[in-house]
Amino acid sequence: PLWPWAATDSSLADAGPPSLRWRRAPPPPDPYGALGAGPSAGAAELRRRYRRLVRTYHPDRQSADAPAEAVEECVRKFIEIDQAWKILGHEETKKEYDLLRLEDDLRNLGPVDAQVYLEEMSWNEDDHSFSLSCRCGGKYRVSKDEAEEVTLISCDTCSLIVELLHRS
Repeated sequence: PLWPWAATDSSLADAGPPSLRWRRAPPPPDPYGALGAGPSAGAAELRRRYRRLVRTYHPDRQSADAPAEAVEECVRKFIEIDQAWKILGHEETKKEYDLLRLEDDLRNLGPVDAQVYLEEMSWNEDDHSFSLSCRCGGKYRVSKDEAEEVTLISCDTCSLIVELLHRS
């Protein structure tokens, strides 16, 4: 599964066509928001915020006299914080989440202008990236590492987007 907390439900194995058999669990609404941080926060800052919030919302730290609704809200918040940390606390899952988030943002910007294969882009040895000229004069750029995971690339000058295709 994409998200670490997603349980694999073996009952889905025979639940219809392949496209419906395995599903990804959705990430929490906003992992950065759950930790009170922004996407530019570094690993140390995310860890500090996570630890502070876990100490505040951990169910064992709640008063025995607290109303049930308050305890339930703390448990819900604790689970949200824990799920956010499972994404943002590991470099690989954070990178994957950030790429998915960027891709979603790009999809909301507008329609895809063109579809290109990685082989059609120019390789730049200096910064280890691929690039393609946009009709506005700007460039579509993607690093070698991101090229394996990214499907949408925005122009660095205008709002045009290209879809990156991979040959099978």
